[in-house]
Amino acid sequence: MRNSRKSDTKDDSFSDTTTSAAPAADAGGGTASSPPPNPGPYLVGDIVLAKHSGRFYQAKVEKVEFCNVWRFFIHYRGWKKSWDEWVETDRLMKPTEENLQKVSHDKKQSADVKAGHLSGKRIKNNASMTWLQKKRDHATVKGGKDNVPVEKLVNISIPPMLKAQLMDDFESINQMGKLVKLPRIPNVNDILEFYRDYRGKKDDVMAASVGEVLSGLLVYFNKALPVMLLYNKERQQYEEATVDNASPSAVYGAEHLLRLFVKLPALLYELNIEEKTLRELQQILQDFLKYLQKNQSAFFLSAYHAPNASEGGTTDKDRD
Repeated sequence: MRNSRKSDTKDDSFSDTTTSAAPAADAGGGTASSPPPNPGPYLVGDIVLAKHSGRFYQAKVEKVEFCNVWRFFIHYRGWKKSWDEWVETDRLMKPTEENLQKVSHDKKQSADVKAGHLSGKRIKNNASMTWLQKKRDHATVKGGKDNVPVEKLVNISIPPMLKAQLMDDFESINQMGKLVKLPRIPNVNDILEFYRDYRGKKDDVMAASVGEVLSGLLVYFNKALPVMLLYNKERQQYEEATVDNASPSAVYGAEHLLRLFVKLPALLYELNIEEKTLRELQQILQDFLKYLQKNQSAFFLSAYHAPNASEGGTTDKDRD
């Protein structure tokens, strides 16, 4: 799984740039013989630590069979079912504190295993999407570099009309004291789904990877919004809008999603993405921006609203 698997879990860290072969997921088990009288070491539903490419990952036992030896069909938690596979006992461990210490080369790996987070990069098939599927914790997202040399930044060209949208957005909030009225319709979840359908109908080479990119963008957006996508004047509104633990992507819309693309070049710099992968990724991101521009009137607000007191607006008492 190290460098061969892509994470679907929403929060993760980016690390490890070496590569290894991806695991082959068996279509099914062998012909099961009668199991011995005693039950096997793991039962259906057990959570285990499964070894792959020298590292352990959290998995769930979904099937058990005995064919001269015990075999277990496992699902790696947070990973697509295409990576499910049959393994034998020598690749599994119980997730005890002692075993967590054994399999961990450092504290970070131990924490990732406990949380079910899977580090590493997947190569070859859909390799261009791995950066987005790795989940990042709050601190990692916060650590996006603002002092990266310009020549080393990943080039994501924002179309002129969307650049103008960003300027209007800045002025409306910071100079006019207005806010985006929440919740937004359509929200980020809707917009990403619209694009998925749009690209899927094209039935081209890009369509196969779009879903994974969008899933990753969703992860980035939800993690990055409270850390780096809000102006100070929006923070009180954010607290009000997410009081019930609502995901930012269900509350915010295109205005804040576009801000993410301003931050992406520096965030991607941290990943050391190989050139081929980066080109594929840039192609999809640029296509998505073109789609946003094409639907600008439908996705973006034409005017912001004056906030009330609960959102951080100025009251008559404040003016006195």
